[in-house]
Amino acid sequence: MKNTETHLNEAVEKVKEFLEKKGCDCEIFYTRDTIFTVEDASRAVGVPPEEILKSLMLLVDGIPVLALMSGTNRVDLKKIKRFLNARKVRMADPGYVYDYSGYRIGGVPPVGYPDRLTTLIDEDLFNFPTVWAAAGNDHSFFPVRPSKLLEITYGDKCDIRKE
Repeated sequence: MKNTETHLNEAVEKVKEFLEKKGCDCEIFYTRDTIFTVEDASRAVGVPPEEILKSLMLLVDGIPVLALMSGTNRVDLKKIKRFLNARKVRMADPGYVYDYSGYRIGGVPPVGYPDRLTTLIDEDLFNFPTVWAAAGNDHSFFPVRPSKLLEITYGDKCDIRKE
């Protein structure tokens, strides 16, 4: 079994390697403060909560899908169900997220997964030149342009915000 410190370093390393492979010059920053919640991340990064990117793993007909949300928005599972023409959409539980990806809740990044995931990107993120995403643990983060995020995740910009 890996100790937590080693695991956290490996998780961040996976994100860093993905970004480098995609030619992303996104610098990963570290903070002593946790970025576990949007409010924590907003304080640690020094930006409004809307500019924090939440990476949520969903199970869509049993298949993992990422929903990347603006920090203050909530995901609308019914919109995702319609958008993907799915029968069942639910939030993945923390155990599944960790077992599948190696990332723990509070540090789930938008990139660096074992498979290329269907990725749905909240259109509200495009209101900002830069958003701030977790980089594999709850003490590391990186800035990224939403247009670059769209490109490197092969994502779909869509309305998935709960009204």
